[in-house]
Amino acid sequence: MCGIAGFTGRLGSWEESRKVLNKMLTRIRYRGPDEAGVFVDDEVSLGSVRLSIIDISTGHQPLCDDTGRYWITFNGEIFNYRELRRDLEERGCRFSTHSDTEVLLLAFREYGPACLNMLNGQFAFAVWDAKRRSIFLARDRVGIRPLFYTFRHRQLLFASEIKSIFEFPGIERKFDHQALEQVYTFWTTLSPRTVFEDIVELPPGHYLRFEDGHAELNKYWEPPVVGSDGVFRGSIEDAGEALESLLTDAVKLRLRADVPVGSYLSGGLDSSVIATLIRKNSPQDLLQTFSIGFADREFDERSFQNKMVEQLKTRQHRAFCSSDDISEYFPAAVWHSEMPLLRTAPVPMFLLSRLVRENNIKVIMTGEGADEILGGYNIFKEMIIRRFWARYPNSRFRPLLLSRLYPYLSQLKELSPAALKMFFGYRLKDVDSVLYSHLLRWNNTSRIKRMMLPGISGKQNFVDWLEGEWDSILSNAGDLAKAQYIETRIFMSGYLLSSQGDRMAMANSVEGRYPFLDHRVMEFCASLPDNFKLSGLKEKVLLKDRFRNRLPHEVADRAKQAYRAPLANPFLISSKSGYVHDLLSPQTIKSAGVFDDKSVSVLLAKLRNGKAHSETDQMGLVAILSTHLLWKQFIGDFQPVSDNNAIETELRNTVASQPPQKF
Repeated sequence: MCGIAGFTGRLGSWEESRKVLNKMLTRIRYRGPDEAGVFVDDEVSLGSVRLSIIDISTGHQPLCDDTGRYWITFNGEIFNYRELRRDLEERGCRFSTHSDTEVLLLAFREYGPACLNMLNGQFAFAVWDAKRRSIFLARDRVGIRPLFYTFRHRQLLFASEIKSIFEFPGIERKFDHQALEQVYTFWTTLSPRTVFEDIVELPPGHYLRFEDGHAELNKYWEPPVVGSDGVFRGSIEDAGEALESLLTDAVKLRLRADVPVGSYLSGGLDSSVIATLIRKNSPQDLLQTFSIGFADREFDERSFQNKMVEQLKTRQHRAFCSSDDISEYFPAAVWHSEMPLLRTAPVPMFLLSRLVRENNIKVIMTGEGADEILGGYNIFKEMIIRRFWARYPNSRFRPLLLSRLYPYLSQLKELSPAALKMFFGYRLKDVDSVLYSHLLRWNNTSRIKRMMLPGISGKQNFVDWLEGEWDSILSNAGDLAKAQYIETRIFMSGYLLSSQGDRMAMANSVEGRYPFLDHRVMEFCASLPDNFKLSGLKEKVLLKDRFRNRLPHEVADRAKQAYRAPLANPFLISSKSGYVHDLLSPQTIKSAGVFDDKSVSVLLAKLRNGKAHSETDQMGLVAILSTHLLWKQFIGDFQPVSDNNAIETELRNTVASQPPQKF
């Protein structure tokens, strides 16, 4: 794992280019604290800060092939690098390291962009071709590893994080207000947009070639979608055997490391299955597991975590999260997320990854992705009930089923049948919409937009726009497949794997690995019929059927409990939230220029009245606080890295003063 950065062209001299590149790397040093390196010549500057996991002794970056033509800087892991290396050796390739970085570089040299379809991994990388004088950027299929870029005067600038790009001279830091609208609707921006003007992300499953001042963006993969009957024709026992085989191989590949690998253990089904497979496939090692506990019992899952620890006999570590912790570390979560947050859930993940690092673990296995590919989320059940209700919209009883889905939302328990109809009835009859499963969620969240200043938001309805964009992709898909595609493309990539995943883990120099997001597992699960995933209102049927007898029944048979953390209360009552008053002051509201001060005052009065708070109102407060934090951190109070504080990188094979090479 690494943080990477670079740009085409040069800034006066190669020494000046190196200084700027060092600052870009310094800003994200936590992504790779073990070593740093740069390559600088007259036409490109590439840099890397490295978290050493594979080939610790010789896997230095940036790395050049044996012809001198190609240079790579790489963030991530190629899990099937050993198999790819054998293939490349048969083609006559010679290796000077044992790293997956060199395998990736030579695979690109041999196959070009087609190599991306051969990779089993999580990655973001850049390759400079000195002969063509072009640079190639690529990102993994589902967006596990981040990569951002922008253009300036026919130059391409890129980095693992936006804050690194802001170290480049002349880059303006401004909010994109329409992108903020997207966050206040979808919880994230719609790729490739970010909340900062002119800074975009390389979308998951895409690559970009930049040559002669022109950029060409191409897609090489996207989540598969099929009909409700799927294409798999075996029994559920056959499917379970196939799923376990694929998952086992995915786990084995992700155990490849020259450092110990730990596992998160939430107490839920997904992480318990992964920990069980790790234990089975590395029985000689004492598996270290890591869990989060909450002071508030509403969010705590320690009893389920303890059941798994007892069964697997792991060395267990636990972090605890209180309201004070939420408010104290929320600014850090926003800084690393580089996006407004509507939830505080990234904070406990920040604390958990810090605990991992404190125990000298660099790599952690997690269960993310299972809910998306195997039908685990309540939003999928909500869709089924709403479609069932829409057949008889005047039914008194059908909407009552919805009250069973969210037992952890106290305000829903108290709703009358009439109020339930009002809450869940938004666009109830629009069952032909390819976005039907998510229309209600997005409508509820988008109420946050009403607090924005009049005139700063655009007139475009992003939900309608998205429906037009995706209609051709999803029109022939099954209802569940549509919902899974939406959840994977937007929420999983833009929020779950980013704000709760890569950003919180790498803030503490920890790499997360996700067996359920092995593309072979994803593609197999997409082929399954719906009733192998959701049967009535029973979620993840296949996974439970396959692993039920190997897990404590309390874990295997428990209802889905969403991972959550306290929302508004930490900022209203915590002793660690002294900064909140400043963030909600009229001066900050005016300076940030996003929200209307009267709307903010009304929301605060509502939240402080001591009554039960709606989820949307609480998310609104979190959105305001995180937006103002983001404004202060990246716009109002941003301080570039000074020359004195910049890291000293090793200048690998600087060729600026050498004659041009001939190819």
